[in-house]
Amino acid sequence: MNDTAKRHAGERFAGILAAASATLLALLGVYIAGFGLFDETVLRVGVYALAAFVLILEAAKFRFADGPARRWWWLADAALLLCLAISTQRYFAIGEELEIGLYFFTTLDVLIGLAGLAVLIVLTGRAFGPPLVVVCILALIYGLFGEYLPWIFQHGGYSLEQVMQVVWYSFDGVFGGPVSVVVTLILVFVVFGVLLEGIGAGPVLLKFAFVATGRSRGGPAHAAIVASGIFGTMSGSVSGNVVGTGVMTIPMIVKRGLPARYAGGIEAAASSGGQFMPPIMGAVAFIMSDVTGIPYLTICAAALLPALFYYGSLFVAVHLETVKRGIKPIPAAERPKLTRHDWLMSLCFVLPLALVVVIMLSGRSPALAGFWAVITTVVLGLVINPDLRRHPRRLIDALEQGGYAAARIVIAVGAIGIVIGIMNMTGLGLRFAGIMQTLAGNSLFLSLVMMMLGSLILGMGMPTVPAYLIIVLVMGPAIEMMGVPTLTAHLFVVYFGVLSSITPPVAIAAFAAASIARANPIAIGIDACRVALIGFIIPFVLIYNPSLSLVIDFTAEGFVWVCLRLGLAIWLLSTGMSGYAAARLPLWQRLARVALGVAVLLPELWLEIGATAIAMAVAGLDFLRRQGIEVLPTAGSTTAEKR
Repeated sequence: MNDTAKRHAGERFAGILAAASATLLALLGVYIAGFGLFDETVLRVGVYALAAFVLILEAAKFRFADGPARRWWWLADAALLLCLAISTQRYFAIGEELEIGLYFFTTLDVLIGLAGLAVLIVLTGRAFGPPLVVVCILALIYGLFGEYLPWIFQHGGYSLEQVMQVVWYSFDGVFGGPVSVVVTLILVFVVFGVLLEGIGAGPVLLKFAFVATGRSRGGPAHAAIVASGIFGTMSGSVSGNVVGTGVMTIPMIVKRGLPARYAGGIEAAASSGGQFMPPIMGAVAFIMSDVTGIPYLTICAAALLPALFYYGSLFVAVHLETVKRGIKPIPAAERPKLTRHDWLMSLCFVLPLALVVVIMLSGRSPALAGFWAVITTVVLGLVINPDLRRHPRRLIDALEQGGYAAARIVIAVGAIGIVIGIMNMTGLGLRFAGIMQTLAGNSLFLSLVMMMLGSLILGMGMPTVPAYLIIVLVMGPAIEMMGVPTLTAHLFVVYFGVLSSITPPVAIAAFAAASIARANPIAIGIDACRVALIGFIIPFVLIYNPSLSLVIDFTAEGFVWVCLRLGLAIWLLSTGMSGYAAARLPLWQRLARVALGVAVLLPELWLEIGATAIAMAVAGLDFLRRQGIEVLPTAGSTTAEKR
């Protein structure tokens, strides 16, 4: 009985401390966005230390719950806390000398830095599993022993002290620019997204999505696309988006008659797409702006149309699948009805998002826009939602969850800082770009295909932000050396980094959906790739047709021409993959449609014109047949007739 009491006391203490620290981190992110009054070292190292502290305590609070055997893990957590305290305190102690370059490193500094890196790698493994840990460890090994490697991997050689100076004791490694962007820009939007859910706006948004799509055959599947796109742009986590919306949409999609694996695939594809949907793009837009120096609003403008075409393709794919299966729209009596309270609650996400856009269009910083969005969300929630006024604790709980999510992002980007530091030291990215250019020759298309494959492999199993950073470090220089504008090159990388989350065998979005759909995750990943096929093509279209970006080499005729061809390609590819247009299609027609859909987009003018003419004829025939008009002669008939 005494042991039980002690166990519960330990759990309570660790839980309270973890919750308080997470809430403090969330509030700190909001404060920094609004006021930003911190020394740069305190900003980067201090917030990192708090994030690491939160994640250690988050694990530690469960130690007493699993019996005496697990209780010994407290020693490991205590060791992590001690190493964290020593390593960050040492940075603060010598930070000023580091900045002016007048500090001489000792063996003790190297050992303390190694202890700090060990904490970071352990926490990365706890939060994200093996893939990111393996990448970090391989990067460190490469930095230390790359001089013994052959070919492009060989570098001049660096000592352990030199590696630690860059990776731990500088703003070029763990505490580099990406951590600064996360702390000053991204944390506030993470908190914003979590608060929307906490004040009750999430269920209302889903309800609006169901009402908006209730008349369509897709019903819940179309609602999942709408809701996941809106939530996804605010969420930095594909898996979190899948779980957050999928827990409601996937069972309803299955209930409407679609297979569980298809329901999971739709949710995974829609949730992933939110990461390249403006205005927030799952926080990638802020990182991209910092890396490239391109204004944030320019990035959003360039990403808008490709994202809309992607979601349009998902709508078409779902519609064709439901028509093929004979699924009817939800009966009017069963559709949700919007109440006055729902309309009022919609203001809780409409007004803050509108405020974000207005503030940024006025020339103010995205951080300030996020700050006022958070304030507005809280005020509207308290004014509009009486349940929130009765239970204000929900705001604290939301801040706590926001703090945990923020801590994971800080740790992930800190881990990527290891890779960034090593890549900058060794120049591997530029050498890799050179070898890719040699292998591809003068073929831009071959270079892009190599970039696509590399991005899909490097991005597997990672959250969007670290995936983007790793891919752009390795692949970015290669594509820019081919003469591709920086903005479209980075968007190309982002697309395939995001789509790696639905690409088997890793497909983290598919695995997240599998737990809800109770279907094979690989099968879910395959279905997700099938319905999201146009997403694998859009980046190529963007490179060869920059007018689609609205901001690079824009011409009205080029814009109309690419939109027409992309729309036709979506129809042809969707009908070919689903096997249904106005009626079920035989295999040869399916293959022909897929081939024609690709041909429409190939960058050869005569092929574009010929394929587009044929595609328009095919789409026109499909339209007439769907209206019940048989255009081509059938047995015993030589003229078009109404059936």
